[in-house]
Amino acid sequence: MNTDMERLPTPAVVVDLDRAEKNIREMADHAAKYGIRHRPHIKTHRSGYLAGLQMEAGCCGITAAKLGEAEAMADCGIKDIFIAYPIIGEDKIRRLLELDSRARVSTIINSVAGAEALSQAFEEAGRELTVLIEVDGGLNRGGVKPMEPTLEFAMKVKDLKGLKIRGLMYYGGLIYDSRTIDEVKDACRRERDDLVNTAALLKNHGFSMEILSAGSSFSGKFPELLQGITEIRSGHYIFNDCGQLDIGLAAPEDCALTVISTVVAKPDDQVVICDVGTKSLTSDTCHHRPGYGYIVEYPDLEIYALNEEHAFVRSTGKNPLEVGDKISIIPNHACVVTNLAEKVYGFRGGKLDRMIPIDARGKSV
Repeated sequence: MNTDMERLPTPAVVVDLDRAEKNIREMADHAAKYGIRHRPHIKTHRSGYLAGLQMEAGCCGITAAKLGEAEAMADCGIKDIFIAYPIIGEDKIRRLLELDSRARVSTIINSVAGAEALSQAFEEAGRELTVLIEVDGGLNRGGVKPMEPTLEFAMKVKDLKGLKIRGLMYYGGLIYDSRTIDEVKDACRRERDDLVNTAALLKNHGFSMEILSAGSSFSGKFPELLQGITEIRSGHYIFNDCGQLDIGLAAPEDCALTVISTVVAKPDDQVVICDVGTKSLTSDTCHHRPGYGYIVEYPDLEIYALNEEHAFVRSTGKNPLEVGDKISIIPNHACVVTNLAEKVYGFRGGKLDRMIPIDARGKSV
């Protein structure tokens, strides 16, 4: 850890901008080689500045998880926003209409009731909203099942005014259960086949299938296996985290976000207590990795427990850390960490370059 980082008040969330920009460029360039656009998920960073870096690298727009995120990104000047979440309720539809007046907005439909409500609002406003039909990728969390069930749903909503169905969205979340790179690749092929085959079926029945949106931070790293889809929505690739380390899709030097923490107590020879907990680091766990993060300076130490403001770090032998020492932690799940901070420290070339506001922090409504 360099001297500038050691001086930070802790816990401190740090973004290595050199690494983040490298990750951004590599993902966009690799996808483009196979004719696939990148529309990154900004839920990972919720930052207008970082979204701007992604757009500058050639991304075609951004993906937001929630309407509040999308509004915050529009406030930051982002003009092409896909909301990968159903917009349900009169209050949210009113906000979507307002957002549509200042950015190019699209979203998903996965229920007749939801589609009808959007249709009524946009028809009355004299506008047309681009929508993608959400196809379930195996998590059973809202999408329509692939193939015939998607066609059946599409037939029910095809004549709704105010909506333009332009394609399909797919999230293959089960890919994160993979234990090996080969399993990840198998999941990529299933993702492609589910989406491309379903699109072909709908196209044969007269539907426009211009946009086939898929690609997680795992599958997005294998665009050669996703040919046929039109865009990927990778998110935490910008930082990488223990989820990527876990399976070998990233190395520690590829990880752009760390949480700096100070040792505040040493109750015995094997355990130290650090000043970071669930309110700064996240309690999320990894499928195949023990503990609550990877300590860059001491990879063999384990963060075996967290309280709200305490991290318990143990060693199999004598713990080398002492009170006052600082450590850098790669979190298990970077997407949660940024939402826990108002601003993060952006370092470039080992020096503090800027403070980066988390513009959409808490914008989950």
